[in-house]
Order: sequence, then C-alpha cells, then structure tokens
Amino acid sequence: MTRRHFSRRGALKLGAGLTASALATPAFAQSRSLRIINDTNAGEERDGFIEVVEGFQEESGVEVDLSFIDHEAHKTAIRNYLVADAPDICFWFSGNRMRTFVERDLFLDITDFVQEQGYPDVLGGVISAVTINDRQWGLPLNGTLWGNWYLSNVFDEMGLTPPEDWDGMMAFVDQTKGMGLVPMTLGTKELWPAAGLFDQFSLRTVGLETHMALMNGEIAYTDPQLAPIFEHWEEMINAGAFLENHTSFTWQEAAALLGRREAAMINLGPFVNSAIPDADKKFLTYTPFPKIADIPRFEDFSTDSVHIPARAENPEVAKEFLEYYYRPENLMKTIGPAGAVPPRNDVPAGDNPLVNQAVEALRSVEGTAQYYDRDTNPDMAQAGLNGFQEFMVRPERRDQILQRLEQTRQRIYGDI
Repeated sequence: MTRRHFSRRGALKLGAGLTASALATPAFAQSRSLRIINDTNAGEERDGFIEVVEGFQEESGVEVDLSFIDHEAHKTAIRNYLVADAPDICFWFSGNRMRTFVERDLFLDITDFVQEQGYPDVLGGVISAVTINDRQWGLPLNGTLWGNWYLSNVFDEMGLTPPEDWDGMMAFVDQTKGMGLVPMTLGTKELWPAAGLFDQFSLRTVGLETHMALMNGEIAYTDPQLAPIFEHWEEMINAGAFLENHTSFTWQEAAALLGRREAAMINLGPFVNSAIPDADKKFLTYTPFPKIADIPRFEDFSTDSVHIPARAENPEVAKEFLEYYYRPENLMKTIGPAGAVPPRNDVPAGDNPLVNQAVEALRSVEGTAQYYDRDTNPDMAQAGLNGFQEFMVRPERRDQILQRLEQTRQRIYGDI
C-alpha cells in the first residue's frame, strides 16, 4: 500500500507501507482530518485523484491521509478494514457486492446527503446502482453501458437501420443474413457475454424489479413469469441470429468480425472499440437493445462506487469531500482519462464520442442493473454463466438448464 499525507502546507509524499503517521504536521492542524483508501492503479486516473484531493485540501483546510492499494489486494483488504480500521472514504463496486456490506451494516446510509445535493436529478436512473430498500449507500462512479454496437458507415452503405422493437429485430436478422452478415456476433468462450444477453432479454421483458428479485434469490428460475426471457432469446437463436460456433470465440475475436464487415452488430460494452480498426473507430455507434415488452427502459450500466464506511471517524468531513469530488469537473479528472462513462447527466460533452453517446443514452433510462455476475451471488453467477452458454448451444434443453439453476438458487438462498 502506498500512502500520501496532505497538510495545509501542501502534499507530503510518503513511502510504501502502513507505518506513516499523521504526526507529520502539528497537532492543532489535525482538528479536521480525512482518511481515504483508493484502489486505483492506473497512472492518469491516480494522478487525477491526487489532484482532486489536493484541491479539496486547499479549499477546505482538511488534512487528508490518502492510501493507494492494489486493486486485487483491495478485494480482500476491504473485508478486514471495514470492520477493524475503517477509513472515512473507500471505493468498491455497486450492485450485489455493495449489498453484502450494506446488509452487514458496514456502509453508511447517505440518503439525506444525496437528496440535499440534488443528486437524484443529475443521476436519473443510474441512482438505482447504489440504492437498496429505497436508501442510498454510496455514489456511482465510472460506468460501462451495455447494448448493441454497429458501424454507422457500414449501415449507411448497406441501407441498414438499427432495430427498435422486436418485430424490427427479427426482420433485421433476416435482412442481414440475406446480405451474408452475421446479424449479431458474439463470442461466449469466456461465458460472460452470454450473461449480458440474458440481462438484455430480462430487462426488456420482465423489467428491473423482477430482474433484481431474481438476482437476489427471491424468484425461482423456473417461475413462469420468466418464460418470455427465454422464449424471445430462443427465437433469435433458432433464426440464426448469432455467430456459429460462438463457444470457440473470445469476445475480441467475435468483435473483429464487426471491423471486417462480416457481422452487423455486437452486444457488448464500449470496450469493443479496441477490436475495431483505427480507421473505423469514429463510426462505432451505440443503440439500445430493442424494446420487447411495453415497460420502461432499463439498462446494464456496470459502475464502481465511492462509500463512507459505517465506522468512519469523520463522516461529516467525508460528506464534504464527496460533495467536492462529485462536482462534474472533479469527477472527470479521475474517470475521464480511462474513457469511462460518467454517471452524471450534466457532464459537458467531451472529445470521446462513445462517452458522449452513452451519457445521452442514459438520460432516458428509468433504472440500471450492474451485470449478471455483479448482481447475484458469485456461486449463482458461475452456474448462470455456464447455463446461459449451454442454452445458446442447446436451447431445447431449456427446462433442464433452468431446473439446474433453480437447484443452485435453492442451495444458496433457500426456499421462497
């Protein structure tokens, strides 16, 4: 762990380890202090956060003790320090992983602060990422918006239009197959891309509330109300919408077909950009998965989050820091360098077209899920990842697959 101590006299850089002491400044300067643990490893994002901390220190006069910890090591460390030695600010994941700490009373309820700052207005549906039982337990940070991606120049050349509803989707499948294209390329060798499709069908057919009830183990996988998810998915499978032998393709290999003009669309996050030739990157365009049921629009928007531990020594000062950090110009200092999507809808447009598209798309979203393996129990997620890949290969085994998933759900969550 690397630690930095900021005093009113400027930034004092300290070495690695946990031996650094706040005694670097006189005792009278410690009346208002703040301790932060951050798991950011990337250089530009890390530098941006240091700049934010220095700005807060200068504006508020608060003494800040900032520690950086390796991202992977942090996944274990947080389980210990939240109980034994909580900082005032820490970083984590939204969704089910956040819920674990909320249910153990380890994250502070900051609902009143969120309302006072007017964050529900600038977050819109994204606020659901940090909401449990109608209360907010953190603030969402950088995010990944999932959906359908295509090259606009290819669509223009071939006279294609992104489908907006289910009938349009099935007509699009027939049209693009007739042109010799894979309607929707997808590589499931790594399993998780199939789970993304499950989320798309679930959010479009049963909605966010039912989807999250399933993620929380409150609904059986065999419940009849979930049938439309798999019926629509199977219709696309049987129509030949997806890449043949997709279990042999990584997501990068599948995405490369988009750049080679062998596929029309892909369902993924904006990181698909890395598999597109440089000359075509400017044409990469987002479009939501088509509407199926007559329900509001919900999307997968995977976000990290910032929290005040329940056992923080300085929760009021921590709220002051969150207010400063969450200003659009400061937030973008830490998430802008990575090209991540900001959670706020009032962030000015930048020079990254993919980010700008996502910000605009999120304005009309009623609520967000995180992504299947973030939203449910890890053991349940692994069973689901395997099951969804199998379903895409053998849709006729749907009942057996769902029975197996339900057995896993019962083992983890118990009877309903």
